[in-house]
Parts: sequence; C-alpha cells; structure tokens
Amino acid sequence: MIESQPLLPVLSRIAEALERLAPPVVSQSDLSAADAFVWQTKPEKLEPVEEVNRIEFDLLKGIDRQRESLLSNTLRFVQGFPANNALLWGARGTGKSSIVKAVHDKVNELAETENFPRLALVEIHREDIPSLPALLKILKNSGRPCILFCDDLSFDTQDDSYKSLKAVLEGGIEGRPANVIFYATSNRRHLMARDMIENERSSAIHTSEATEENVSLSDRFGLWLGFHNCDQDTYFAMIESYTKRYGIKISQEKLRAEAKEWSVTRGSRSGRVAWQFIQDLAGRMSVRIS
Repeated sequence: MIESQPLLPVLSRIAEALERLAPPVVSQSDLSAADAFVWQTKPEKLEPVEEVNRIEFDLLKGIDRQRESLLSNTLRFVQGFPANNALLWGARGTGKSSIVKAVHDKVNELAETENFPRLALVEIHREDIPSLPALLKILKNSGRPCILFCDDLSFDTQDDSYKSLKAVLEGGIEGRPANVIFYATSNRRHLMARDMIENERSSAIHTSEATEENVSLSDRFGLWLGFHNCDQDTYFAMIESYTKRYGIKISQEKLRAEAKEWSVTRGSRSGRVAWQFIQDLAGRMSVRIS
C-alpha cells in the first residue's frame, strides 16, 4: 500500500507555484522621498533622483516663448487649474528636455513663497510605455502633483504601444489622473516615422481615415511647442550668458571667434552645441561649473 504524502507540504508547493505564476506586486514608491524620480520596471518602482542634471531656467536663451508657455501651463496645473499635456517637438539639441527640467525646478522655487505644493518630476523611458497604467496608479494614489516626462518619444513600424498611450492621455474610460500631467519631447511632430504613416495610409480604405488615426496621438497634447536651430546672434547670447554666470574671463572677440569655430565643426548652432562649447572652454580655463 502506497502511503499518501502529507497534505501540508503538498499545499505549500502548490502555493509556491501559484506565487511564481502571479504578476509581480507593484512597489508603492514613496513620492515624498525626492522631487524627481525615474520609473523602473524590473521590478516596478520609482527610483529617487537626488540631483537632476539641468540648466537653470534663466540661462535658457532663444526659446523665451516656449519657456514662458510651458512655465505658465505648469503653474496652472500645480495651482489646480486646467492645464494641457505638452508635446515639445523639433530639431535635436534645441532645449526640449532642458526646458522641462528647468521649468520643474522653477516651479518648485516659486512654491517656496507661493501657496501651492512642490511638484514631482517622474521620467518614464520610451520602452516602458506599456507599463504606464501601473505607474499612473502609483502617482494617482500619492496625490502629489506630478509631471510625467518621456524624452525622445516616437513610434516606428510594428509598434502599436502608441494606442495604449492614446487611451491613457485622454481617450480611455479613466484617463489620466487629475494630479498628473504628461510632457513629452520628440524630433517628430506627429510622433510617428514617415514610412509608418505612409504604410497605414496605403492600407486604409480612405486616406483621410489613416491621417486621422495617425495625428490623433499628437492631438492628445493640447500644447505644442516647436523648437528649431537658432541664428548666430542667439547662439552668441547663449555663450555669453554662460560665461557671465560661471565667471569665465575671456574677451568677447575671442569668445565669439572660438564659439563660431566650434559651431562650424559641429555643423549646427543649438543650445546643446553652446553648452558643449562652454564645457570645453571652462575645462581649458580650469573653471568649475555646476
């Protein structure tokens, strides 16, 4: 006669197997731990960022209109008034991500003297967009006003995660939480590659229907801010504001000559090129910048 196995060890093994099959428990990250976080998915948690890599708000030159528009939109949001999701699109290195981080810092600076709460900046990577529902649940439960920020957002052929993003932004039953606003940067105005748009158009019964489908994602962003390469005078203004801010002693004539040569070797003039030049200049002149 074969003896039956004890019941307790069998149940224990079944429980362990079910635990392995169950979805991972979302870490209820503490949004009071910092003012900035990066969303991690393995495991799902918010990683605090002690020091954000940013440029000061007042040092952002040549993008005054975009800077003030985004600041105004963000201030309305933290004060509890209606505000829009924002899409910052345009050429590489023109200050799209810098302006988001600078506005976040400026709003929290104003929060010290004004009667509104400090704002959290939460970055989600492009490849983690499918985990948005889990992240939004954490942000909603925290109650803290948050900028949900995705840098370099775009979609290519065979990538249908943009459909879930559309639902999260506006179209779904639940929508985005009232304490969350979504800011994204992209080199593409409509977030999708041209060949992706053309492929969908060719397979649609009506071209107008395909066009409607593709632009509907960017339409979820009520605020569009365009960024373009700057002219030479604006480029020089950026360089000179940095030298003044960091106490770099150099004649204007020499500064402009070196800055011009630097931009020629890079083939463009932009905020990124200006900042890279200042880092090189400060290093050569043994000046520390922070």
